[in-house]
Amino acid sequence: MKTHFDIEELIKSSSITNELDYERALIADRKLRLLAKDNDYFKKQRKKLRDLIEAYEKIEWNNVDNIDENKLVESEKSEYIADLERDFLGKRKQIIRQKLKKLDLTQENLATFLGHKSKTHMSELMNGIKPFTLKDLIIISRLLKIDIKLLIPVFLSKEDQNNIQQVIANLDKPKVKLSKKDLVFA
Repeated sequence: MKTHFDIEELIKSSSITNELDYERALIADRKLRLLAKDNDYFKKQRKKLRDLIEAYEKIEWNNVDNIDENKLVESEKSEYIADLERDFLGKRKQIIRQKLKKLDLTQENLATFLGHKSKTHMSELMNGIKPFTLKDLIIISRLLKIDIKLLIPVFLSKEDQNNIQQVIANLDKPKVKLSKKDLVFA
């Protein structure tokens, strides 16, 4: 099970299809910019991602006549959700690094515990370029004594919220509701 957006999967899909993935791609581009300075693999990934971003912008944002109030609202909401995810990943990275330092461990040591052989792969996981697996996060939680709630994002995407609300409506179960904290935008 993966716990969040996967940049590599987006690149493999060869297109950005919605505003949330577009906002996530913009954030990923900034992360890759730093990593690409010293690594050809990240340079290539960033180039592919930038091509996808440019193609999406040409389709969705190039024609001013197609930009209406709903599009702007969708963009704002997507940016907000992507920023929540970015903040979460940044805090998680900081917490893991602090615990590693406290235990006199390196990121490379952690990679060994998780069964990852590549420094690049571990860097991608820590920087949110690739998602940790649920198993990775459980190991990190137990090994580093970090509350699992700090490692696993527990917010729902707008798409998941809409799907759940649609199922509730289809099943006609008005007693079943998402709590307000689960709703990014009510």
